[in-house]
Amino acid sequence: MNIGIIGAGQVACAFARKVIGAGHTVMISNSKGPDSLASVVAQLGPNARAVSKEDAAQVPLVLLGVAWQNVASALSGLPAWRQQILIDATNPFDGTPQGGLVDLGGQTSSEIVAQLAPGASVVKAINTSFMSNFSQEPQRNGMRRVLFVSADNAAAKNTVALLFETLGFAPIDLGNLKRGGAIQGMGAPIAGHDFFVPWPAPRSFPFGLPQEYLNEQQS
Repeated sequence: MNIGIIGAGQVACAFARKVIGAGHTVMISNSKGPDSLASVVAQLGPNARAVSKEDAAQVPLVLLGVAWQNVASALSGLPAWRQQILIDATNPFDGTPQGGLVDLGGQTSSEIVAQLAPGASVVKAINTSFMSNFSQEPQRNGMRRVLFVSADNAAAKNTVALLFETLGFAPIDLGNLKRGGAIQGMGAPIAGHDFFVPWPAPRSFPFGLPQEYLNEQQS
């Protein structure tokens, strides 16, 4: 798969390395233009190339990995979204040394991203993980590291979950952008924690549990 990336910081590059390692190619972009990304592309290897953000946004699956204060500008001036998947890995930090959070007025960050990218199928993911954990081997002693996913579009969420499974992670479905996005938000209980589950595992709990497992628990 050819994957677009808007942003070239820690999150964007960690994601790029993961998907390249699984055989995908990436088109990575930033606000300064492709020429500024020569060293980044050299580090990522031959399956990465630097492009404009407009080009990065035209492939079927795109990662948004920029600081919150740059989200609006990163998503402005792009070609019309045609239901491409936009993985929102952002967190609404206010950019201060104290690392405070922006007041979103009762919305989740991904609801705002969806408003800024009308026509995109937004999937909230990766934002709860420290990149030092995300970058490690995701499988350990029959367990897999969890990545949470939330989206309003079930098909888009399934596509991202399948991608994460091929990378060795265990995707857990938290629902839509409002409910699930709030659970994934900074300051929520799961943020920053490094969860593992036995594999294979259902994507949702408890409704995703296999019937045979539920029967065992009741016997």
